[in-house]
Amino acid sequence: MIRNLWGPAEVADYLGVPVGTIYQWRTRGYGPLGRRVGKHVRYKPTDVEAWFESQAEGVV
Repeated sequence: MIRNLWGPAEVADYLGVPVGTIYQWRTRGYGPLGRRVGKHVRYKPTDVEAWFESQAEGVV
């Protein structure tokens, strides 16, 4: 069973970044994998969590 999909605002809230950052990442090919659903971008929570876990630990 698939959990509810997230929009950019939910992803930003989860990651603690501004919504604009999510849009910038998407245009630069960075960040979690998002999929277009009509004119909207939606994210699977498991993809966002996996992307986060794949990032280097610690602060650079």
